Amino acid sequence: MQTIDQDRASEARARRAAKRVGLLAMKSRRRRNSSDNLGGFALIEPLRNIHVLGVRFELTAEDVIEYCARRGQRN
Repeated sequence: MQTIDQDRASEARARRAAKRVGLLAMKSRRRRNSSDNLGGFALIEPLRNIHVLGVRFELTAEDVIEYCARRGQRN
């Protein structure tokens, strides 16, 4: 189980990874009390303001980092 500091560090890494590939990693402010909002991350393309991945905020910080790494390799 991760500590709060480790969670914050992995969330910061996810945001930096998204920024490197031109995306915005947005974390939900809600708790996991909705079927439409699972409390994790979503990736947003900021110029068009559309979801790229994680429409229901279902991504973990590790998911965001992994997706951005793959996307960075393609470009």
